[in-house]
Amino acid sequence: MSAISTAERKRLETKFPEVFNRSAIRRYGLLIGIVAALLYLAFAWMFFNVGPALQNGKWDRAAIYLQDWYSWRAQPRLRFGENGEVTAQWSSRGQYPANAEIDWLTPRADGGMTVTFGATDRLEVTPQEVDVLLEGKVWQVAITADGALAPEGAPAAIVQDRQKVTVDFGFEGQAEIRNNQVYVQRRFLGWANFLYDPRSPLWGRDLISTIGLIFSGEQLVTGTPNVQLVYEQFMGNQTWQHADILSKLMQTLVMAFVGTLLATVFAFPLAFLAARNITASRPANWLMKRFFDFLRSVDMLIWALFFTRGFGPGPIPGIAAIFFTDSGALGKVYAEALENVDDKQREGMKSVGASPAAVNRYGVVPQVLPVFVSQSLYFWESNIRSATVIGAVGAGGIGLKLLEAMGTNADWDKVAYMVLLILLVVFIFDNLSTAIRSRLIGNNR
Repeated sequence: MSAISTAERKRLETKFPEVFNRSAIRRYGLLIGIVAALLYLAFAWMFFNVGPALQNGKWDRAAIYLQDWYSWRAQPRLRFGENGEVTAQWSSRGQYPANAEIDWLTPRADGGMTVTFGATDRLEVTPQEVDVLLEGKVWQVAITADGALAPEGAPAAIVQDRQKVTVDFGFEGQAEIRNNQVYVQRRFLGWANFLYDPRSPLWGRDLISTIGLIFSGEQLVTGTPNVQLVYEQFMGNQTWQHADILSKLMQTLVMAFVGTLLATVFAFPLAFLAARNITASRPANWLMKRFFDFLRSVDMLIWALFFTRGFGPGPIPGIAAIFFTDSGALGKVYAEALENVDDKQREGMKSVGASPAAVNRYGVVPQVLPVFVSQSLYFWESNIRSATVIGAVGAGGIGLKLLEAMGTNADWDKVAYMVLLILLVVFIFDNLSTAIRSRLIGNNR
C-alpha cells in the first residue's frame, strides 16, 4: 500500500483535525491512569501498613480455623489420679454418649490410656510418663511435680513449652502434656453428630443407614413411624440445633421479603412526585428526591442498630431497616425510570381527554412496570444477604445465630453449616429472581 501525498495529508488534517492533533490526555490518558492507579495502591499499601499486617498475621491459627470448617475435634482431658489411673473427662459439647467404646481411646491394663493418631502414631499415657510413638520410634516424656519434660534430641513435632510439652501429629491432632493431665485434640474429617446427637436412639447412623431405616417396614420405636422418628431426632439435635437454625433462616427470608415489599409499595407513588415530567412542581420534585437521598444515605446496618435500640432484638428492626433503606433506593430508581418514559403514549391519552390519573395509569405504568418489578426483585434477592448481616446486630434471623457460633471460637463447623445454607438460599433466589426478571423484560419486548 503506497503512502498518501503531502497535499492529501494536509487536506485530511484540515478536515479531521481531532484525529491528527489529539490532545495529550487522549494520547497518554490510559498510561497516566495506570500509573496513577499504581501510585495510589502503593500509597494505600504504606498508609494501611499492609506489609506488617501480613507479616504479623497469625496464619497458623487461621489454618486451624479453616480445618474446623470441614472437620471436628474430640477433646478429652486425660487426668492423672492419685491411685495411678488415668480417666477421660470430656467437654460439655459431648461428642460421644456416656460409657461409649471409642476405638482410638482405649484403657490399658495398668490403668493408663492409649490414644491412637492415624495408623501408626499414638500416645501411651500413665501418670509417671507419656510414651510418644512417632514414625515407629518411641520418645519418653517424663512427668514430674514441676511439669512435663521433653526427651533430649526430640523431633520438631515434640516441643518443650515452659512446664508443658506439646506433640503435633499433623492433621490427626495434637496433645498437650502437663504434670497432672494430657489434653488431647483428635481430629476427624466431617461434622460430628450432624444427623443425631449422642442422646438420640439413632446416634451413630449415617445418611445411607438413615435412608434404609426410612424405607424399612419394621418400626425402630413402637408406635412411631420411622419417617417421623428420623425427622424428630434430626430436628431435635441439641448439638447442631437444626430446627432453630432453619427457623432463623426462614425468618431471614421473611425479613427480606416483607421489607422489600413494603419499600416497593411505599416508593411507588412517591416516585411519581419525584419525577419532573410527571409532577410539574419543582419544589415537590426537589423535596421528594432529597427525602429519598436521606433514606438511602443512611446504611442499612445503621438503621438496624437504631431500630434495635427502639424495639429490641427481633425481626421487626430488620424489616424496618430494609424498608427504610430500600424505600430511598427504589424511589430514586423508580423516579429515574419515570423520567425516561416515552411521552407519545401520554400525549395520546391526553388527546382523548383522559384525566391525569388515567394518563399515568394507562400511559406511564405499562411502560415502567416491568422495570419496577425487575428492580424490586433484584433488591429482594440482594436483601437476603443484607438481612444476614443486619441480623448479627440483633435484628433477628440467621445472622445472630451465625454471630453466636463465631463468638464461641469452637463451633466453626456450625459456622460452615450456616454459611452453606445461606449460599444455597442466595443461589436459589438469585436464579429465581433472574428468571422472573428475564421473563418480564422479554414479555415487555
